[in-house]
Amino acid sequence: MSILQDPYNRKLSYLRLSVTDLCNFRCNYCLPNGYQGKAKPDELTVDEIATLVSAFSRLGTKKIRLTGGEPTLRKDLPDIIRVCKSTPHIETVALTSNGFHLKKLFPLYQEAGLDKLNISIDSFDPDKFYEITGKRESERIVQALDEIIESGFTSIKVNTLLLKEYFDSSMKDVFDYVRNRPITLRFIELMQTQDNYAFFQKQHISAESVEKKLIEQGWLLSPRGPNAGPAREYYHEDYQGSIGFIAPYSKDFCTSCNRLRVTSQGKVHLCLFGGIAYNIRDFLSQGDDKGLEQYLLSIIREKPEHHFLHEKKVGLIRDLSMIGG
Repeated sequence: MSILQDPYNRKLSYLRLSVTDLCNFRCNYCLPNGYQGKAKPDELTVDEIATLVSAFSRLGTKKIRLTGGEPTLRKDLPDIIRVCKSTPHIETVALTSNGFHLKKLFPLYQEAGLDKLNISIDSFDPDKFYEITGKRESERIVQALDEIIESGFTSIKVNTLLLKEYFDSSMKDVFDYVRNRPITLRFIELMQTQDNYAFFQKQHISAESVEKKLIEQGWLLSPRGPNAGPAREYYHEDYQGSIGFIAPYSKDFCTSCNRLRVTSQGKVHLCLFGGIAYNIRDFLSQGDDKGLEQYLLSIIREKPEHHFLHEKKVGLIRDLSMIGG
């Protein structure tokens, strides 16, 4: 069986699949004016996604993360989860969401076979959460998440964007949150896109600098699991939960890259900040998973060794809602 392996001997076992560009938040770092327009009429159908996942699974993909925009805005998301989970060789189906519909819809996702859940909570302070996201929903989202944890589902990560303006005042809340909850909270370093240069200059804070402070307080690095993403996670004997970091500006961030991305319109991005999007829609609309396999094997040779964020080259990414980060 052929596998997806790039010129740098990295095996691509992790697919991030965006199922919609649509989002119902207006986060100041991504869509400060909200999503402009309606959901695109050409989002991948469930049948097209089945073809996509079939091809990727036979090429060594073990983990699929469903992203957006906000993926829970698709009413057929349970069907998408079910298709991914029932495909041979797919071991893990994960979902990244802002949590707005979590209380109502999570049971449907769990029944469909969801294995892991990532929820974005950029502040536990209701007023700061509103400043960042444009929504007064933090308390309701945290409550829904606690109910899920209490039910026994603990394969959960909470994502918090590192923003200089809010960082110092948020740390106590972060430590309080993971002290008695068996989940991981991950700080994500702010990345520059085409439309956020001024915001990036004002709000960027190095993840590595925060990581060093954590180590000084006795946190220890955890081993990296198979098919895991690039996060570095730390544990502490006094805490049930752990704290992680996704640091795209660190020198070794791309060394262990194991992921590819597909947009909700059927375009492959070999790198989040690459300059080319490969259109695979014809293969999907025709149900041609065999042809797609061969095409993926040909384009994987073009995957770059690393991104060029340090040179302020952001490729095609206008904003992170385009492809789910």
